[in-house]
Amino acid sequence: MISSAPSTLRIAVAQLNPIVGDIDGNLAKAREARADAARHGADLVFFTELFIAGYPPEDLVLRTSFVTACEEAARQLAADTADGGPGVIVGVPLRRASGLHNSIIVADKGEIIAERHKYDLPNYGEFDEKRVFQASPEIQGPVNYRGIRLGIPICEDIWGDLGVCETLAESGAEILLVPNGSPYYRGKMDVRQQVVIRQVIESGLPILYANQIGGQDDLVFDGASFAIGADRSLAFQMSQFEEAVVVTTWKRGGDGGEGEGGWRCVDGPMSRIPDAEEADYRACMLGLRDYVNKNGFRNVVLGLSGGIDSAICAALAVDALGEERLHAIMLPYRYTSKESLTDAEACARALGCRYDIVPIAEPVEGFTRALSHLFEGTQEGITEENLQSRSRGVILMAVSNKFGSMVVTTGNKSEMSVGYATLYGDMNGGFNPIKDLYKMQVYKLAAWRNSTVPPGALGPSGEVIPKNIIAKAPSAELRENQTDQDSLPPYPVLDDILECLVEHEMSTEEIVARGHPRETVRRIEHLLYVAEYKRRQAAPGVKITRKNFGRDRRYPITNRYRDR
Repeated sequence: MISSAPSTLRIAVAQLNPIVGDIDGNLAKAREARADAARHGADLVFFTELFIAGYPPEDLVLRTSFVTACEEAARQLAADTADGGPGVIVGVPLRRASGLHNSIIVADKGEIIAERHKYDLPNYGEFDEKRVFQASPEIQGPVNYRGIRLGIPICEDIWGDLGVCETLAESGAEILLVPNGSPYYRGKMDVRQQVVIRQVIESGLPILYANQIGGQDDLVFDGASFAIGADRSLAFQMSQFEEAVVVTTWKRGGDGGEGEGGWRCVDGPMSRIPDAEEADYRACMLGLRDYVNKNGFRNVVLGLSGGIDSAICAALAVDALGEERLHAIMLPYRYTSKESLTDAEACARALGCRYDIVPIAEPVEGFTRALSHLFEGTQEGITEENLQSRSRGVILMAVSNKFGSMVVTTGNKSEMSVGYATLYGDMNGGFNPIKDLYKMQVYKLAAWRNSTVPPGALGPSGEVIPKNIIAKAPSAELRENQTDQDSLPPYPVLDDILECLVEHEMSTEEIVARGHPRETVRRIEHLLYVAEYKRRQAAPGVKITRKNFGRDRRYPITNRYRDR
């Protein structure tokens, strides 16, 4: 290492919330972050993957005009560095002779001094980058930034087994800076840190992992940027689910001072990482907030039934948006119990939101009369039950149309898995914050929220979901004395079978070996498959588990396979 190279580098990690397609807004956000970093003495501002475009941009990058506009914005940000302040590393799509790339540019002193392209494109789960991007033709070497050789692998480049980090180390890199668009799922923090530690061991270099934050359709990016030192220890940890620009200080030398030796972080935050319930709740809250706000809805409306699912969705809406932006509507029919009426009102009162009652007897009976000549001679059954749900859906959508509010739909993953939901009824809506939570997880989060107000929540403290809602047997209340368990196994049993089938793709024999009756497993597998057509028409919702419906699990609708 040449003696004139600096021994200190102050890197500002920009853990921010870009909006896909908002090029001007993302550029403005980057400029504001750079100005803030400059005031705190940063030498370099490090942004996340495809920050200028927003991540993931999906087919937007197939539009030449979009890619051109992104590159122009990146050039404008690069030109800003002529002021003598910090340089930048920022993610941007670039079209070059080798193809369309997921790239970064490095800019300093008013110029783009380097660009690097992603080498390993992910094509699994929620990722399908091979569909729109071309991989870098080669593993590109380190970038010389003010005398320091920085390796900049992009997200998946450190997750695979292509030796990107090791190659960068062999090429002379001193620090590895990794821009990421890594979505949340339960336990993801541990997975990320293990991936980084493995690459630290293979490369012998410290790694700074910068991750974006924010909701994008059904994905939530949780931030939680961090660094692992060459000694495999946690060098710093940024907060989860919160935007921040944090300046970290790096020094060369084993003692952190002048002279030869590796780099280590000597100053950075050590933020607390939430436990599982808090993390899941905050992911749902952030996903709902960003979906509503980024898509320009003024407020939301939901049907508050007196049950656990609508209650927790109401709490999430108030926490995400504020009590004044939620309109809760109870839609009772002859089978709605007095208990449900009391519980729904108590929940709305505890949350402080607007609450109205709109009886549905007239529309239900109107539909029944209109269909009477077609249904003559048939027995009443699920069709008549579903007319109740569909009448509720029509009313909620009418309120949405009239007042510009988005309908929050409230079905949990257990129900969505087996089709225990009415298409064009309780499945109506624009977004579902609990779509990827199994029923028992909903209960856990409800109890957790009653004892804790999460950071950033706009809702009140105390018991916001009445204890009776949590304690009583769940019911759709579409007929006399109905409970969910009339049609389904107990939820602890159902959830375990579904997790085996969905998350782990286990065989019938493997699930039976866990102690579940064979006929129950076969029935749940059948219900899971035949409900696929419903799920294709369901509203998007926050990804919480390793395998959600839609992005991760993509089964055919027409499907005769059954595991025998």
